[in-house]
Amino acid sequence: MPVDGSADEVKQTNEIGMAIPLLDAIDIKGKVVTADALLTQRKLASYLVKQRQAHYHFTVKGNQPSLLADIELHFRDRGKPDYVEPATLEHGRITRRSIWVTTALNGYLDFPHVGQVFLVIRETTEKKTGKCSEPEFAYGVTSCGPEQADAKSVLRHNRQHWVIEAQHNITDWNFDEDRSRISRGHGPTNISRLRRLAIGLIKAKRKTSVAQTMRKLCMNTRMVLDYLGMTKNSAIAVHP
Repeated sequence: MPVDGSADEVKQTNEIGMAIPLLDAIDIKGKVVTADALLTQRKLASYLVKQRQAHYHFTVKGNQPSLLADIELHFRDRGKPDYVEPATLEHGRITRRSIWVTTALNGYLDFPHVGQVFLVIRETTEKKTGKCSEPEFAYGVTSCGPEQADAKSVLRHNRQHWVIEAQHNITDWNFDEDRSRISRGHGPTNISRLRRLAIGLIKAKRKTSVAQTMRKLCMNTRMVLDYLGMTKNSAIAVHP
């Protein structure tokens, strides 16, 4: 059985190999399919556009070094952003996102069906302290041309992807879901639903992070009963 780094390699291979069979069962015509850098693959891009008449929105990172280098080089002299999202307050941090898009590389990049490439910069400021974090740069490519998605729409696609990814990260971080060995029958689906139910209950009541709350509850079974109000003498308004 693979361990440590080799297990991650198997996981990545499985994700890439299962992407197309999974999508085969879904009606995606006219939809925008988003994916993180692992699935930024030429084969998947061609499959989505040519075979399924869908669009892709992919993150570009170091696993596609030439593609990343070309996009980075173009946006070094980027000028003003094409769209700036209104600042939002998230978890005590003020977040600002700006996006630049271009069609200038469409005929140059060695990647199929490019409609636009983009750069998203995310800047955060701690509300209480005023401390600013280092800007986060995210590069990407989409088959949507400007007629299908303007800068605001491309940013929306990008944000919607990471909202879903964040939910997955919570289950994987707290339950190590990606390494689960439950594989038969309805077991994987059922246990996944139970995990998400647990996270939903914690989020509905928590004052601390999901991870902190889970650590406290795992050390005290009675606290779980009080937290859920499952007994007549459960403490009221218990919030680990």
